[in-house]
Amino acid sequence: MRYPEAVNLPFNGEIVKDGYVPARPGDKLPDAPGYWIILQGNAMVVHDDGGRLTLHEGPLPPWAELQDEPLCFGLWQGKPIHAVTVAKAQTLPAPFIAEPFNAVEERLDDRLLTLGGLAHQILHWERHSALCSRCGGTLVSIPHGWGKRCTGCGHDHYPHIHPCIIVLVKRGNEFLLTRKSVWPAGRYSLVAGFLDFGESLEECVQREVKEETGIEVRNIRYVGSQNWPFPSQLMAGFIAEYAGGEIAVDHEELEDARWFCVNAMPASLPAERSIARWIIDSYVLGKS
Repeated sequence: MRYPEAVNLPFNGEIVKDGYVPARPGDKLPDAPGYWIILQGNAMVVHDDGGRLTLHEGPLPPWAELQDEPLCFGLWQGKPIHAVTVAKAQTLPAPFIAEPFNAVEERLDDRLLTLGGLAHQILHWERHSALCSRCGGTLVSIPHGWGKRCTGCGHDHYPHIHPCIIVLVKRGNEFLLTRKSVWPAGRYSLVAGFLDFGESLEECVQREVKEETGIEVRNIRYVGSQNWPFPSQLMAGFIAEYAGGEIAVDHEELEDARWFCVNAMPASLPAERSIARWIIDSYVLGKS
């Protein structure tokens, strides 16, 4: 199996721990050219060297018209690594290309995905934390952290991480998968959803499965988690057993939901980069 444990999944820090040293605002870093995470919409701008995708290294490319000030968020392979955003309409000269994070063909390797996801998450926080939600005052960085402090009321703000559940429901040899209309043709995945007020993660599993598919579940068991930086989620993975009910699809959320088995799989499964695929591979296909 490609990822023996959930901790090894892309976007989790384990993937880059051997080459990445994190830094926070106010930390002292070398004043030297390094690597660049250039984001364009939901894509990373990288070099395409005959099919091998790599980060740009050296000075910022002269063609880049930035939407944000460059932000250095650590060291990669001993050199500073910067995050910037360019407009979606920005023309990219060869050998630069914009490779989507959610591309059907997974050409970005795990480390590029993880560094790009981290940059995406940090820039999202920086872009949406300029003003205080309590009084409208200006926020300034708290030294050596990603938190912000309001210059008006003094309230502290910290990055907003949104917890979600994602769950594999099993019924004997069958397992429940769902489909959204915006996904590629034939693709099915697991029930997933955001935690609500006053819920434990297990209660969220029960509610989301019931709301989206009409199915009741029991014996809910946590199996792993994944940082999902689009824009800033934490996916908590579970497996559960069928407890009753017939499928009744919530068509405001889903296009379809149905039971599958190993001998009758959907045409397309979630990308290998996702915890959804890891759960299916580990607990249905026996690839762990």
